[in-house]
Amino acid sequence: MQKKKEISNWGNFPTSISSEQWILNSKDPGITFNQTEKIIPRGNGRCYGDASLGENIVSTRYLTNFLELDEDTLEMECESGVLFSDLLDLLIPKGLFLPVTPGTKFITVGGAVAADVHGKNHHKDGCFSSYVISFQLLTSDHKIINCSKEENSELFWQTIGGMGLTGIILRVRFRLLQIETSYISQESIKAKNLDEIFDLFEDSKDWKYTVAWIDCLQKKKNLGRSVLLRGEHASIDDLDQNKRKRPLLVENKKSFSIPFFFPAFTLNWWTVKIFNLLYFYKQRSKKKSAVVSYNTFFYPLDSIEGWNKIYGKKGFIQYQFVVPLETSKEVLREILELIAVSRQASFLAVLKLFGENSPEAINSFPMKGYTLALDFKVTQKTLELVPKMDAIILKHKGRIYRAKDCVSDPRLTNYLQLPESNFESLQSIRINSKI
Repeated sequence: MQKKKEISNWGNFPTSISSEQWILNSKDPGITFNQTEKIIPRGNGRCYGDASLGENIVSTRYLTNFLELDEDTLEMECESGVLFSDLLDLLIPKGLFLPVTPGTKFITVGGAVAADVHGKNHHKDGCFSSYVISFQLLTSDHKIINCSKEENSELFWQTIGGMGLTGIILRVRFRLLQIETSYISQESIKAKNLDEIFDLFEDSKDWKYTVAWIDCLQKKKNLGRSVLLRGEHASIDDLDQNKRKRPLLVENKKSFSIPFFFPAFTLNWWTVKIFNLLYFYKQRSKKKSAVVSYNTFFYPLDSIEGWNKIYGKKGFIQYQFVVPLETSKEVLREILELIAVSRQASFLAVLKLFGENSPEAINSFPMKGYTLALDFKVTQKTLELVPKMDAIILKHKGRIYRAKDCVSDPRLTNYLQLPESNFESLQSIRINSKI
């Protein structure tokens, strides 16, 4: 192990004092740990909470080789440290795309498996695990094990969504999606309240991608005021003459960079209220159609390098929950009313509809229902708000996404089924110590 240093994930909260070693070769990992030494694998650190933090970290970030691309079967195999952004640069010019992607392309393939990431198309296509064919796993007894639905299937499903607690993913094989262009045909529709946005989601079930931005500071008749985005992969016929010249364009625009942590007072109830007002009214019409780039549709925040610094040095938490479909509107109403009264402004609030999840994916976060992701600057008032939200989610038999959690009631995150091992994170310690 190397000299200990302070490490945090994307939320900059919490931090851990950790030793770190790196795997440089997936065929010969060359790392050492013993049965009493607790370790946790870590990719690019784009989860938000304490899931990939621990006393001893093993980084897979240098496992960046593409191993095989079969364009006939639409299958890709690569090492676990490959970023989604690198995959897109390779795949898009070939008319291929990721079958499932979260809201950032700067995650690793191994991290996508460990968190079983979901996207705007879960209601139709499920999680990333729906497309994983196989992977290689380095276990605590230093064995490299091939895992698939047919081979070591129990370990295969325990690892998917297992948050790195079953072993170190070395390489992954998964299926791809074929596309005609790199653009998305998008519709943006304004909703005046919670009832209307739920109706829009219901009317949009046949669309491949749906997501909504919600203004969490509205009350009463405007509670749940939002903007729904729905989209499909654009065809050549959907493009104007200029876009048709390069229908499979890979966007590599320079990012706007946040050079420093914002002062604590910058992000507050008033600034978020102004931002929400501008965002909702920038679209004058009720409905707007456009053909946009894949980056604009899937990864709007990735264009701002270091956007996590907006929340200040103390960092932020992302609070993402899912509740069953039957009580989703009731829960959303309770949560949004609680946030509005608390005046703890969530700068980003994203609502999505989940479909049925694979029953085999025992450690996966989604269930059929609605999921809301909220960003809160770390303050004492935020930490007092979380237990109140937890109580609502617990009452309605929901759960919290472990890829983003660091403070919630362990009863909401203790849903993993795992084998005994010496893999351990700050998150697993926190949860297990309170159950």
